[in-house]
Amino acid sequence: MGNSCRECETQMAHCHGTLIRHALRRSECTEDGCSSPELVLHGLVIDCDTAGCDCRQQDGQRLAV
Repeated sequence: MGNSCRECETQMAHCHGTLIRHALRRSECTEDGCSSPELVLHGLVIDCDTAGCDCRQQDGQRLAV
């Protein structure tokens, strides 16, 4: 058994980074080289205010579940 995750072993599309959901702009990922910040590819998703961004305060909605 190697150091790879299950998705890596099965060659499934995925990302090891955390997806940060913004209220007023496109979502972004913490993983360098991630070019597809889509919810389905990320196991970890947080609202931007958790990361210290204040754009949610302007909109007032929570995006991640």
